[in-house]
Amino acid sequence: MAEIQKDIQARLFELRDLNYKNFNCKLIPTVNPDTMIGVRTPALRKLARELSKDPKIGEFLKILPHDYYEENNLHGFLIERIKDYDTVIRMLKEFLPYVDNWATCDLISPKVFKKHLPELYGEIQRWLKSDRTYTVRFGVEMLMSFYLEEEFHPEILDLVVAVQSEEYYVKMMIAWFFATALAKQYDAALPILEDKRLGKWTHNKAIQKALESYRLSKAQKTYLRGLKIK
Repeated sequence: MAEIQKDIQARLFELRDLNYKNFNCKLIPTVNPDTMIGVRTPALRKLARELSKDPKIGEFLKILPHDYYEENNLHGFLIERIKDYDTVIRMLKEFLPYVDNWATCDLISPKVFKKHLPELYGEIQRWLKSDRTYTVRFGVEMLMSFYLEEEFHPEILDLVVAVQSEEYYVKMMIAWFFATALAKQYDAALPILEDKRLGKWTHNKAIQKALESYRLSKAQKTYLRGLKIK
């Protein structure tokens, strides 16, 4: 085991909270409990800020797969802090195949992406065609995070509709995407549901999540309820 990996694992165990571990294991059933230490996200982010200044941290980022769930989350937070777009993309290509749960996937949102949205769009299209559940989920999440406001155009909705997956964690992200699209681009997103272009489960879940949003009017929610597939 590399020295920096031993040091980081020791730091993570110092931050351990067993009650939080027990809570987290229930939320993330795809993660083996033996690989979860039990470190809260704010503590992991703080550690990432500190470690990002360590000249040896590149060695840790080359160690894949990691032993622990928290190492993966730390890895994601370290990628987030990199300021060079091309380096972030290269690091994600190496890391995403090892992401094995929704929580690690959803924690990653590199700040540098906001300055490179045209280039990122091409990468996202490649991620959406992946055969790996959490690479696809990450691609949909990036569309939801960065392309439903100023950068929006209707093709984005078609890209997500075209994702073919029976994986629960992909379908859930697609539902979340369309619920958010209804809140931010209602007129563009509504025909997707009116035309029933999503699978039944994803369609109904998107409506359910949209109904929970405070950004939709009472009239919009009433109409959406009438679009549920029985």
